[in-house]
Amino acid sequence: QVQLVQSGGGLVQAGGSLKLSCVADSGLAFSSDNMGWFRQAPGREREFVAAITWSGGSTDYADSVKGRFTISRDNDKKMVYLQMNSLKPEDTAVYYCAGDRYPGYIQRVPDEYDYWGQGTQVTVSS
Repeated sequence: QVQLVQSGGGLVQAGGSLKLSCVADSGLAFSSDNMGWFRQAPGREREFVAAITWSGGSTDYADSVKGRFTISRDNDKKMVYLQMNSLKPEDTAVYYCAGDRYPGYIQRVPDEYDYWGQGTQVTVSS
């Protein structure tokens, strides 16, 4: 059962930019859910990248991407975005969007999220 569908990603040179998009299934509440982006590199655990509250009023970023990545959302379109600038080879990973149906404060732990996108590959060449 697909609940989040991702697009974007691909291959880019170091210093370049990419924008990831994620659209929610029409059956999801979405506008009352906090949303997050995670990534997983080969042989590593899934790690937090960024998150945004249901209203869009608050965001959180991993230190490794702060100042380079920007998360945003459009509740009318049921979409969440991740703009990635100044990309580095260490940003190479499969990126996942995720939704938290019971939001309080922003969560950084993957297990706190209830539904996920299918993942999209981002490869940054040096």
